[in-house]
Amino acid sequence: MLLIKIVSMLEKIDYNQLNSRQKENYNYHKVTALLVEYGYTTCLRMSDDYLHADFVAVNISGEVLKIQLKARLTFDLKYFGKDIHICFPHQDNFYLYNHDLLLEQNREIISLDSTGLFHKGRLTLKYLSMLEKYKL
Repeated sequence: MLLIKIVSMLEKIDYNQLNSRQKENYNYHKVTALLVEYGYTTCLRMSDDYLHADFVAVNISGEVLKIQLKARLTFDLKYFGKDIHICFPHQDNFYLYNHDLLLEQNREIISLDSTGLFHKGRLTLKYLSMLEKYKL
C-alpha cells in the first residue's frame, strides 16, 4: 500500500528543462536500462572520461564496450583508433555504434570539418537509414 502511495506522488520530469550534466546523467541511466536487455549487466561510469569513455559496459559473455555519450550523431578524429562506441538519443530512441566502423562505412555521406569533427542534431532520412541497425 505504501509503494502505491509513493509511486502516485512521483512526477515525470521534462527532459528539455534539464541542464547538460543532468541530461548526461539521465541518458546514462536510460541507456544502461536498455543495454541490460542485450546482456550488458554491468555498466561502470567513468568520472574522468577514462580512455575517452563516459562509461564501460560489460556483457555476460565478457565483451567490454567503451561508450561515449553524446547529444547527437557524432564523429571526431580524437576517438579514431580508440575502440569507442558512441551512444546518443534521437526522438524516442537511442543509437549505439562503433565510431570507427560506421565512419569508414559511410565516408561518402560523412565529411569531417577542418577540426576533425562531424555532428548532426537533425537527422535526415539518409542518416536515419545509416543508423537503423544501431537502434537500441
